[in-house]
Amino acid sequence: MPIDARAALAAAPRRAEIAWNHKDVQLYHLGLGAGIPATDPDELRYTLESRLQVLPSFATVAGAGRAAFGGMGADGIDVDLAAVLHGGQSVRVHRPIPVTGRAVQTSKVAAVYDKGKAAVIVLRTEAHGDEGPLWTNDAQIFVRGEGGFGGERGTSGRLALPDRAPDRTAERPIREDQALLYRLSGDWNPLHADPAFAKLAGFDRPILHGLCTYGMVLKAVTDTLLGSDVSRIAAYRTRFAGVVFPGETLRIRMWRVGDGRVQVAVTAAGRDDAPVLADTLVEHS
Repeated sequence: MPIDARAALAAAPRRAEIAWNHKDVQLYHLGLGAGIPATDPDELRYTLESRLQVLPSFATVAGAGRAAFGGMGADGIDVDLAAVLHGGQSVRVHRPIPVTGRAVQTSKVAAVYDKGKAAVIVLRTEAHGDEGPLWTNDAQIFVRGEGGFGGERGTSGRLALPDRAPDRTAERPIREDQALLYRLSGDWNPLHADPAFAKLAGFDRPILHGLCTYGMVLKAVTDTLLGSDVSRIAAYRTRFAGVVFPGETLRIRMWRVGDGRVQVAVTAAGRDDAPVLADTLVEHS
């Protein structure tokens, strides 16, 4: 059935209680490639419980990501999941995420856009702890074949790259086992682990989770430009522009584009810089 945008937007939010501790945070950071070199003082801020800080992208997996896509079951949303792609992701933190915490997380459909041959559903999750708001996540879900229902088109959100050399460039290798480790944080899709399943999906081998790449890039920007201090990060958004495979290397180009803003372009270094993440922006203090 066609998407009923009015019903989807009016649906009551779904609610979940979530909790996490230092082991969840450490496992997430290790899944992003943290801990190399293992004794580096900056890396210990991601891996050692006595020095631990929480990368804001952890919000995408907190509570094993249980509420992150809950809005897909909302009234008015009845789509073929085979036609669904994760098109983009954003997170805004309202205060630093604690190493150990509990929160109530709500998920709802925040917007539905009609792109003609496709629809874009924005699923919003908000987490509130005892001391107030913690984070807001928006997942942009692209649904092929579900456009044409007469809704608003929405803005493109595209960012033109600066017409100059990047201020910094970093390369981050993806370990062969990285998807196997990252999936322990809650995304059990066999596309990232089972070669036979990956072939059914059209890939010659399992691909890395888009949200793993998302976290790797935020860590690289934090370590390269922000002194490895995650408390300086206010918001982070990206568009998923292409797949990347374990064993490849990410090339991460960074431009300072004003006070508190870093624009980023991410490519697969060994595949002629094929796009991986685009329209990527980090806001910081």
